[in-house]
Amino acid sequence: MHLWICTKYYTHIFMCRMETDYNSIDESSNNGAENHFEGTDVKDMRIEAEAVVNDVLFAVSNMFVSKNLPCVEEVAYINVETREKNKYCLELTEAGLRVVAYDFDQMDESLQNPYHETVYSLLDSVSPAYREAFGNALLQRLEDLKSDGQS
Repeated sequence: MHLWICTKYYTHIFMCRMETDYNSIDESSNNGAENHFEGTDVKDMRIEAEAVVNDVLFAVSNMFVSKNLPCVEEVAYINVETREKNKYCLELTEAGLRVVAYDFDQMDESLQNPYHETVYSLLDSVSPAYREAFGNALLQRLEDLKSDGQS
């Protein structure tokens, strides 16, 4: 028997992998499910990178998925310019996000920056202006909810 294990990443990206239960006697009934999910056990990091950009673009000066560095199923690169005008190239993998260069479309092999589980954590660590913009957006959303509740 084959089992599909799915994990949600960011707002709408799922990674699914197939696991086999070797104790199962009858595998013939699962052929339709196998064909339907074929190829979904590896997520496309370019799609994941686009979701990352869309989540935080409001709080940075510029952010986009690199078209010059290779984006493959396992890795994608995101260029970001903070409101402080600092430029970074971020690597996105299953391990998370990390700064790989201090300019767009670059990779500095000598950098050994830690991975961050989320883009929010990474930007919070490098950009006080991001932190402020994120906080202001959160306050505005709370005010909007409060106003909606009083109407």
